[in-house]
Amino acid sequence: MSATAATIHDAQRMRHAGRELLSLAFIDARNRTLRWSTAFSQFDASAVAREFDPPQWLIGNVGWFQEYSIARDVRRTRGEFSVDGGLHLASIEPRADAWFDPSMTTRQQRWSLTEVGDAHLRDYLAATFDATMELLERSAESDAGLNNFRLALWYEDRCAETLAELAQASGLPPDRQAGLWPNWPARARRDALWFPAQRWSPGSGPGGWMPDNERQLHDEAVPEFEIDAQAVQWSQYVEFVEDGGYDDQRWWTESGWSWVVEQERRAPRYVEQLSRGVLVQRQGQVQRVAAAQAAMHLSWFEADAWCRWAGRRLPTEVEWELAACTGAARGFVWGDVVEWTTGRAATGAGDVYTSAHRSRRVDPGGDRVARGASAVTVARLKHPRARRVIESCSDASFVGFRSCEL
Repeated sequence: MSATAATIHDAQRMRHAGRELLSLAFIDARNRTLRWSTAFSQFDASAVAREFDPPQWLIGNVGWFQEYSIARDVRRTRGEFSVDGGLHLASIEPRADAWFDPSMTTRQQRWSLTEVGDAHLRDYLAATFDATMELLERSAESDAGLNNFRLALWYEDRCAETLAELAQASGLPPDRQAGLWPNWPARARRDALWFPAQRWSPGSGPGGWMPDNERQLHDEAVPEFEIDAQAVQWSQYVEFVEDGGYDDQRWWTESGWSWVVEQERRAPRYVEQLSRGVLVQRQGQVQRVAAAQAAMHLSWFEADAWCRWAGRRLPTEVEWELAACTGAARGFVWGDVVEWTTGRAATGAGDVYTSAHRSRRVDPGGDRVARGASAVTVARLKHPRARRVIESCSDASFVGFRSCEL
């Protein structure tokens, strides 16, 4: 792999990418999107229609968002974009807004959309992509000139992870996912790490591009804390289940216990067996997974309950970020699973972006902030300051957790 090609997978470098790197990254992202389109072609994913948008709508929405935020946005050269509208030009496809604008359709309507065939969708994706490449070539080499291009790239990369979640939930067979599904790492357990009291500035500073929900750089005092070196593994989570964790209300918040009762949960999502080996539904079939892999597809309720049972707690956002940014040389490992924190969602526009593919606004009372990345996250999004918002009850994402000492 050439140095230039490797750079498009570098999260730090890509936030400052110029036209050349952005062009290569757009090609990489679009090739991945088209491979997912092929993987889902003629596959019935409607069994999860209540939870997910249809795959071809998600893919069409990527093309729509790229056109909407670049070719159609009259403020593009000023580096401005509003998710709530503003002045935009007409689409090259007169029906694009009616089809793919998330504010104009419900999930039920998206699943019943039959006007857009695979060939028509690919034509639309190709035409909007060509327009993006042409405008990118003429754009100014500045943060303002490239802002909307970087945003559109981030949006498409995030959609790749949503499509992987949909593939998992709908049981997409492994032969359809060749080259799209990662090998999940198994790691030897390491001792927790201690960090002294210090000051830390969470969020990202000026320069380059960042999601809006990172634009909160401020100085904060952080008391000393101890944090796990890696995410909690299946071997650790099994102990909680075998100790009756799902039957003991004292480990759960009131909302968490209501969720357990309503869902009739006795184990995490996709788990078929925990005793005598962990068996999970993965890629449409039952697979045995290593006990040293990070436990995943856990709701915030489950992560919090395990911590209460273990006499520990979830990390705060600032603790997690400080450890991720400064603890690598001491053995702090992240990137196996997205990780829950104690942080609650804000109501800013940035938190709308993190959930854009689910077409929903955040609920500051019920949504939590997760940090890090999973093995299916596109590499250039694996930034230690990246944030995302997930519903507390959601377990569809490749999300797990690590714990801190009380």
